[in-house]
Amino acid sequence: MKIFITGITGLIGSHLAKSLLSKGHVVSGLTRNAQKASEQLPRSISLVESLEQADDFFPDVVINLAGEPIADHRWSESRKNKIKKSRIELTRDLVEWMSSLKQTPDLLISGSAVGYYGRQGAGQIDEDGAINDEFQHQLCRDWEKEALQAESICRVCLLRTGLVVAPNGGFLKKMLLPFKLGLGGRLGDGQQFMSWIHLDDMVAAIEYLIAHQTLAGPFNITAPHAVTNEVFTKTLASCLNRPAFFHVPSFVLKTMLGEMSDLLLTGQNVVPRKLIEAGFQFKHQELEDALKQACGKQV
Repeated sequence: MKIFITGITGLIGSHLAKSLLSKGHVVSGLTRNAQKASEQLPRSISLVESLEQADDFFPDVVINLAGEPIADHRWSESRKNKIKKSRIELTRDLVEWMSSLKQTPDLLISGSAVGYYGRQGAGQIDEDGAINDEFQHQLCRDWEKEALQAESICRVCLLRTGLVVAPNGGFLKKMLLPFKLGLGGRLGDGQQFMSWIHLDDMVAAIEYLIAHQTLAGPFNITAPHAVTNEVFTKTLASCLNRPAFFHVPSFVLKTMLGEMSDLLLTGQNVVPRKLIEAGFQFKHQELEDALKQACGKQV
């Protein structure tokens, strides 16, 4: 297959591209800086800096993973608008480009996040779960809405992704240093749920959606067993053989981060019901297993 990826230099995109190449697919991608991207990706990947430059690619599958990082800066109104624009407008442009091709793709897989459900309590949430209407939900809702415009030309799958556990990137990379120094600890009361997935399962789930042509709509891309922040903290500390005595009170995070503190102090206990029903097999179902692998330890 010919597969076109936006966000191809990101944590998920780069690993996915390499995995697809290893399976014999032809991979191309959209990036802001093709020269820089070519230095970190295999040379056989064709890279463009605009959709107009990709008019001759005619991909069978388009995978949309692009977007400004959501947790890198405090959420001012201008920052929130930039986050929205990077997802919603690009997805709109992508669907318009797909529709304009002489040979349209068979499948669009487009990013979203478990933030679609907004803040939730301890109850499990599947793809039909109720939502809490706040910034995270509105962002994902509008992002998904643009992707679903492609249903008139092809199959569409939406990735409601949890926190991606990976050896060399993502949120875990930011946590490792303080935890290795023995400065780790729970955030707030630690009872907020963290829905996570190992990078290997993230890539495998996308490939599973490509291969199974009857699958469509939203999918929770998370491991089957979410954990609380307190459990995550203790498990990570244990994997690193370090204590985790520190505690960051909620008011400190709210003072430092403002509205963005919601990402750390609220969460969702998400279950991947549709993936499980479709027969997908997770390699890393339990957090300890995933963290040990990501931290470079034998399981």
